[in-house]
Amino acid sequence: MATPVRSVAVLGAGSWGTALAIHLARIGHEVRLWARDAELAAEMERRRANAVYLPDIPFPSSLSAGASLPDALRDAQLVLVAVPSHGLRQVLRQAGPHVDPAAVVLSATKGIEDGSLLRMSQVIAQEWPAVPEVAVLSGPSFARELADQMPTVVVVASPSVGTVRHVQEEFRSGAMRLYASTDVIGVELGGALKNVIAIAAGVVDGLGLGHNAQAALITRGLAEISRLAVAAGGDRETLAGLAGMGDLVLTCTGALSRNRHVGRELARGRGLAEIVASTKMVAEGVRTTRAALALGAAHGVELPIAAQVDALLGGRVSPAAAVSDLMGRRQRAEADRQS
Repeated sequence: MATPVRSVAVLGAGSWGTALAIHLARIGHEVRLWARDAELAAEMERRRANAVYLPDIPFPSSLSAGASLPDALRDAQLVLVAVPSHGLRQVLRQAGPHVDPAAVVLSATKGIEDGSLLRMSQVIAQEWPAVPEVAVLSGPSFARELADQMPTVVVVASPSVGTVRHVQEEFRSGAMRLYASTDVIGVELGGALKNVIAIAAGVVDGLGLGHNAQAALITRGLAEISRLAVAAGGDRETLAGLAGMGDLVLTCTGALSRNRHVGRELARGRGLAEIVASTKMVAEGVRTTRAALALGAAHGVELPIAAQVDALLGGRVSPAAAVSDLMGRRQRAEADRQS
């Protein structure tokens, strides 16, 4: 049996990293939350809350915040990585010398790295080669609701059943339940690609196209995600579960969804740069879309919704024209797994 965790390092003080740090501290762990911004870290310690992302959620006494990676990682038995995908590799390189290879490493970052097209656990494995394996956490989970101790059910995946069980035990509470999986590929790609579909869902909502269109978009979006995940080595069944359908439905319909917000604002005529500049929170779908298309091309998988989202983000098509192009595609059998 694995040794029960007592000391946890959480890398990334955005909304999700902060919510997870608060959750783990509430259930008895000593948690050190690392923030890249030293000023934010100092303010969190003074206020005993993250004023930027979860200002009204007080830190438990066993949660501390700081901007020193050596301090955050010292003696950490669990290292939880919640850094935005675009900054992940740089943070990993800085943190690597201070990570105990015996620690359980858990990725809560969703995305696909530009250029390399690697999943986040693969990036961690490259930068921390001494760590024997990387588990991943994903599923339908708004940080705000977990911080408010509302019921949250997610998936933890690792090739090691023992690691999965260990993480399940260390995270479980009356507010959080974790299901087990060994399909790291399916869980990670489901979590990354749903953000792209959520931008399209926001466009449908912003244009006022109705529930019929929204339901169709989510369903075909799931088919698109599943095709690519399976081609990359994932299990189709995974995409029908929490890390696929569950996360997709939440992100496409929930008012707290950042990616859906981007789509809604694009449909209302705002430019992408203005939308991104108006929020401190990262909408991962904006960065993931082009990487998803490249990954699809590498596996010979057509991604028509992602292609329209990419054209929309790049200003090459209007929201209405993107919808029209999708509706005008050649009709085919629903079970066709090619497009």
